[in-house]
Amino acid sequence: MKGDHSLAQLCAALGVTRSGYHAWEQAEPSARAQADAVLAAQIKAVHEAHRGRYGSPRIQRELAAQGQRHGQKRIARLRQAGGLRGRCPKRFVPRTTDSGHDQPIAPNRLAQAPVPTGPNQVWVSDLTYVATREGWL
Repeated sequence: MKGDHSLAQLCAALGVTRSGYHAWEQAEPSARAQADAVLAAQIKAVHEAHRGRYGSPRIQRELAAQGQRHGQKRIARLRQAGGLRGRCPKRFVPRTTDSGHDQPIAPNRLAQAPVPTGPNQVWVSDLTYVATREGWL
């Protein structure tokens, strides 16, 4: 944008003085920005130490255990700015079929049955697991 317009035009459009722009451009980062940079490095270290599995709440607890108290939203903001995301564990999928066994395979009874002549004469299902309140069966 600076290449398309003169500095005087940009300052007039934004309502700032040229000296104010130059002061902003040459100013050192604020104390908060410097503290955020240090905290972002610590967040990244905790994130990598736990193989990217920690989100903001766990990182906050880890830093609190080290004696540093920071808000969860601040940690979340710095994580997002640094491109860090907590990896979710894979969803549990029950594995009930063991195809590598030496047991006999059940016969195909549908192939032995007569051909159906209408609807609802033959029903087929493959039930390999059932979810109950006590777990998978």
